[in-house]
Amino acid sequence: MAGSSILSDAPITFIGAGAMGEAMIGGLLRHNLVEPEAITASDLHQERLDEVQEQFGIRTTSGNRAAARQARIVVLSVKPQVLAAVCADLNGALRKNSLVISVVAGARIASMSSSLGHRAIVRTMPNTPAQIGEGMTVWTATDEVSARQREQAGAVLGALGKQLYVNDESFLDKATAVSGSGPAYVFMLMEALIDAAVHLGWSRSDAKEMVIQTVRGSAMFAERSPVHPAEMRNMVTSPGGTTADAIYQLDKGAFRTVLSKAVMAAHERSVALGELDEARSQAAATARKRPTRARTTRRR
Repeated sequence: MAGSSILSDAPITFIGAGAMGEAMIGGLLRHNLVEPEAITASDLHQERLDEVQEQFGIRTTSGNRAAARQARIVVLSVKPQVLAAVCADLNGALRKNSLVISVVAGARIASMSSSLGHRAIVRTMPNTPAQIGEGMTVWTATDEVSARQREQAGAVLGALGKQLYVNDESFLDKATAVSGSGPAYVFMLMEALIDAAVHLGWSRSDAKEMVIQTVRGSAMFAERSPVHPAEMRNMVTSPGGTTADAIYQLDKGAFRTVLSKAVMAAHERSVALGELDEARSQAAATARKRPTRARTTRRR
């Protein structure tokens, strides 16, 4: 029951009720971690609030500050381009002992902390399958996040699928390149396999069904098997057989190298975007601290 959960005494507010916020709310309720009345969603779009209120029976509001004041856990689930404005609006509204969890891609802890005026922050890197409770979320936390709050963060993020804690924030950029962008690599592989099957004469609907089940089954097999994927591939690859010819062509086309370069490029881009975010935050902080000149009236 939700009453015995690590989150039972921690009202949660979601700033942003979009796809990721909805997924987290649904996961928390599906796993009975909290009661609906302990969750508040804040969003500027009333139609979105009406949808989540009808679906989950939670509290809703359009006022971020009021919603944050009543929460012990505040989840930032807004779009990256509005995060700076949202954090500035929340400055001074958070409880001193509140936990902030960000699921905003690319937003560094330093910039969020500066804008919020708050230090107990968890930064996460979820991925798209989190929207159906099958995600992979990598996260880290500041020193000001207590042991209990880390447990609470793990419970919240576990509602999205699997979660992995790392000590070093730089691993969030690395996670972005591997698991964050990873679904796109898998979808592209699926797309290519479907097109190849259609080229062989299969209908597109049958090709899609075959490919999706093949990917799903392979992932489940890999998860349950104690051996390395390389060994599993060898199990499928008979000497001189069809799979051996196919693997030869993939290696000839530098499949592994191209994929590795793609991951490295995604990592470099994630680092660059994080540095840009931090630079903008520092510039905004400097602008806030700059004294304004008082107007003087000249006598004639």
